[in-house]
Amino acid sequence: MELNEVLRLVRKNIISLAPYSTARDEYKGALGVFLDANENPFENGYNRYPDPRQLELKGIISKFKGVAVENMFIGNGSDEAIDLCYRVFCNPGKDNAVAITPSYGMYRVAADINDVEFREVQLDGEFSFPGKEVLDLCDENTKLVFFCSPNNPSGNSFPMEQMLEFISSFKGIVVVDEAYIDFAEQPSLLTVLPKYKNLIVLQTLSKAYGLAGLRLGLAFADAEIMSIFAKVKYPYNINIAGMERAKELLARDVKSEIELLKSERKRVAAALKEMKCVQRVFPSDANFLLVRVDDARALYDALIQEQVIVRDRSRLKGCEGTLRITIGKPEENDRMLAIVKDWK
Repeated sequence: MELNEVLRLVRKNIISLAPYSTARDEYKGALGVFLDANENPFENGYNRYPDPRQLELKGIISKFKGVAVENMFIGNGSDEAIDLCYRVFCNPGKDNAVAITPSYGMYRVAADINDVEFREVQLDGEFSFPGKEVLDLCDENTKLVFFCSPNNPSGNSFPMEQMLEFISSFKGIVVVDEAYIDFAEQPSLLTVLPKYKNLIVLQTLSKAYGLAGLRLGLAFADAEIMSIFAKVKYPYNINIAGMERAKELLARDVKSEIELLKSERKRVAAALKEMKCVQRVFPSDANFLLVRVDDARALYDALIQEQVIVRDRSRLKGCEGTLRITIGKPEENDRMLAIVKDWK
């Protein structure tokens, strides 16, 4: 899609929206005397409002993601970016969004909050990419399509070529959630972002980078789309403490941690396959495994009794009889494996 076609998808009231503006947005000089925002003038590290554009943190992220600052949005978790997709593109009570299921539950929650019809395509038993089925469910009011790859809770990545073919053929916005991409073998769609004006890629600093407690989610798209996100978001959506701590922690090299988790994923999967109660361990490109067992709820309760917490996904259609097990440190994985082995 051409950019002008993409911009026509934006809600008319959002296109004409005059964003909240501060004097700091207009002031470009060096630090001076700030008498504009009714702040407390006595310095304690947090008496001033944070940079609403997060330029310094974006500059750091830009270097290791290989994406320009103007193509980036930082949100209060990826959930803020998901919500903004609806608020920017979907007219309440009129437009709809399509997603796969089972997948991340916030796509539906955000749709419900924004009064947007939410349609789902059930994945098959192998959790294969359902491009044709998704397109068949779309109509003239479908503004958004969500794909999670690697998918949560199944753990598999969708083939890049199939996703790109879909993005090229769909006349709306395609949102690809790559929260777990750092654990995958195939490359991120960030590598082709400039070619697809209707593509929004979501990522997070919560998983591989270990910053879940700071709630920092990322969106990447054409600069025009990101500028619209910036004017719709609340002005100071990321606080100073979170930004400062993120800048410190992002200086760490997490490659060794990622490689250890990938190695542990392989080891844990092999060990689980040998256990009597395990029917299947699904392939995973994420930092978790989806495991089908004889009696998921009973095993879940047994693990809880030993203070090992996993996620029971049995109630999800397509995930009957499964547990989702996050890959922890080796000793944590060993404790979980011992309980599963001795169960029954």
